[in-house]
Amino acid sequence: MGNLLKVLTCTDLEQEPNFFLDFENAQPTEAERETWEEVDVVLQDARAILDELQAYKGAGQEIREAIQNPNDEALQDQAWAAVVPLVGKLKKFYEFSQRLEAALHSLLRALTNETYSDSMQHLEREQALAKQFAEILHFTLRFDELKMINPAIQNDFSYYRRTLNRMRINNVPAEGENEVNNELANRISLFYADATPMLKALSDGTTKFVSENKNLPIENTTDVLSTMASVCKVMLETPEYRSRFSSEATVSFCLRVMVGVIILYDYVHPVGAFAKSSKIDMKGCIKVLRDQPPNSVEGLLNALRYTTKHLNDESTAKTIKSMLQ
Repeated sequence: MGNLLKVLTCTDLEQEPNFFLDFENAQPTEAERETWEEVDVVLQDARAILDELQAYKGAGQEIREAIQNPNDEALQDQAWAAVVPLVGKLKKFYEFSQRLEAALHSLLRALTNETYSDSMQHLEREQALAKQFAEILHFTLRFDELKMINPAIQNDFSYYRRTLNRMRINNVPAEGENEVNNELANRISLFYADATPMLKALSDGTTKFVSENKNLPIENTTDVLSTMASVCKVMLETPEYRSRFSSEATVSFCLRVMVGVIILYDYVHPVGAFAKSSKIDMKGCIKVLRDQPPNSVEGLLNALRYTTKHLNDESTAKTIKSMLQ
């Protein structure tokens, strides 16, 4: 029980389920262990992916010199030699998005099945899986934040594709083509063309999970998301619970998770997160974001502004739209 305490107060939303979920210390029960271990392998690699992305410098200088001196074969070779290993990394990040989607499906299967009667019980009794779900969301938003501030990623890949096409036309063997053929290059290019590629992969993956499990009521999935959003909101706005975090990093973690589940809910639920019938207290969630130091949450507010599906629907309350302006 200790890790999860029921919050006795309710918000404006009738019967909104609120919990304190221990994102720092939750450990898997025997019933959770098989799924937990499967997902843990992916999450262990997620940390290395973020480190690699953060350290990604790109081949901007080599590419510029090659473009400015098109007849200098040595500079062309240098640029190609610099870009090929970087494209290997970009391919690795893309393939990781597919592994992440598979891990998400495993968690959703566990958190939406009929073992328990509702999402409240699932999150209460499967805290370690709830924590992993939160960690996937946290990774996703962090990956996209880092990608957005690094234009070298798309520049490097564009140069790689242009050069590969030119080599193909001239019948020049391309050392890097074995690693990323034309079909895969098209898929990777589409992935990075999105402003928030990992979030799109997760949103598409959640929608795919719902469509592939037609015998499962869609509410089983959306209720997990709305309950998680409520959990995060209450922990962040209640000093008694916020003081239980051993690190300020958990505040940032909670904020990212809250925004991530809102966006997923907005994609999966037929009317989205901003409608009156939504089970997410959007005004309360936005207020929690607004109450943080401004520089720390601008990226998250932008994620709500620009990566949700239904914010600009006519049915969205003007007060919510104005809170996000």
